Amino acid sequence: MTETIIKINLEESPYTNEMIHNRWHPDIPMAVTVKPGDDFKIECYDWTGGQIKNDDDAADVRDVDLTQVHFLSGPVGVEGAEPGDLLVVDILDIGTFDESLWGFNGFFSKKNGGGFLTDHFPEAQKSIWDINGMFTKSRHVPGVEYAGLIHPGLIGCLPSKELLDEWNTREQALFDTDPERVPALATLPHNETAHMGKLTGEAKAKAAVEGARTVPPREHGGNCDIKDLSRGSKIYFPVYVKDAGLSMGDLHFSQGDGEITFCGAIEMAGWIHIRVNLVKGGMEKYAIKNPIFKPSPITPKYDDYLIFEGISVDEGGKQHYLDVHVAYRQACLNAINYLEKFGYTRAQAYAILGTAPVQGHISGVVDIPNACATLWLPTDIFEFDVQPGNDGPTLELDGSVDIPLAPDLE
Repeated sequence: MTETIIKINLEESPYTNEMIHNRWHPDIPMAVTVKPGDDFKIECYDWTGGQIKNDDDAADVRDVDLTQVHFLSGPVGVEGAEPGDLLVVDILDIGTFDESLWGFNGFFSKKNGGGFLTDHFPEAQKSIWDINGMFTKSRHVPGVEYAGLIHPGLIGCLPSKELLDEWNTREQALFDTDPERVPALATLPHNETAHMGKLTGEAKAKAAVEGARTVPPREHGGNCDIKDLSRGSKIYFPVYVKDAGLSMGDLHFSQGDGEITFCGAIEMAGWIHIRVNLVKGGMEKYAIKNPIFKPSPITPKYDDYLIFEGISVDEGGKQHYLDVHVAYRQACLNAINYLEKFGYTRAQAYAILGTAPVQGHISGVVDIPNACATLWLPTDIFEFDVQPGNDGPTLELDGSVDIPLAPDLE
């Protein structure tokens, strides 16, 4: 019987649980310690700590306090881990709670984080997705059903003090180039809502001022949102502090490459079963700067796609030089425009691209001036034929269902 070494209570605030934290800092004490070769289970809150509810009102997405996120389970210390090692993490299994068989997808208000297409979707919206075994459907997005590939959006080890200082310095410098920008260029330390696990007193107060926000991915891993880190994946994490300090959370039932709606997957609470091992001195042996991984051998079997291209010419017709960000945005917008022809609202189409197992590819970065990015949309997730034909779109959705929208408050 595998032991659950970190437990949560969905009815209680994560701030009451000392095995949870929401900042990165080397002084956060280990919540629990294991040995190389051990396997164990860890329970995780959804990334907002329960701020989003299973209802048809998007006000909670509009009003969510993003200074709190992400709530992570850990850190887990691994005996014998030293800076310079690689921590090997095998994801053995991952799943939902029987009492919480649902997840949510959200578009955040541009004033509160935004998203990949925030200029096109500036107001908060939310869709709820019901989980039925390995499949999911939404009352807010008709006509689609797909198999999930559950994965931790966020997983990584604690940074050293030197690495933490490097993060804070470079992100502050970027922020200072345009401090009034909305959304902001970077999410800087914010001590008021910091939860530092078992750290208390003056040590907690000092660390909270310095603690890095969990929003972006960094050298240690973190919020990478890689959908293929699922059952059977093996991940090699750089170790920066004694005992490594592995933390995880932000579980996703399903997600498309890029997690383009920002709250872009089907976000859920759940559990993860992992095993840990060490490669001593592995960072130098293998020239590891960022984590590397082997993907899950178990993936949804979708092998028929419509592939949408995008190039580095933006919506206004401005030419960019080999800009993959612009190119992928255009591929996504092209797919949204296409799905509108079948009766989907733009919001529903956007939600599909964020939550379904779409693939994103950098298809060309050498043919100046245009990069080419592609979005691969699996056709089998639809309950009708979405391929082009001489007769035009074969299904018109009745338009009676849409994703709830919460207008911005001034």
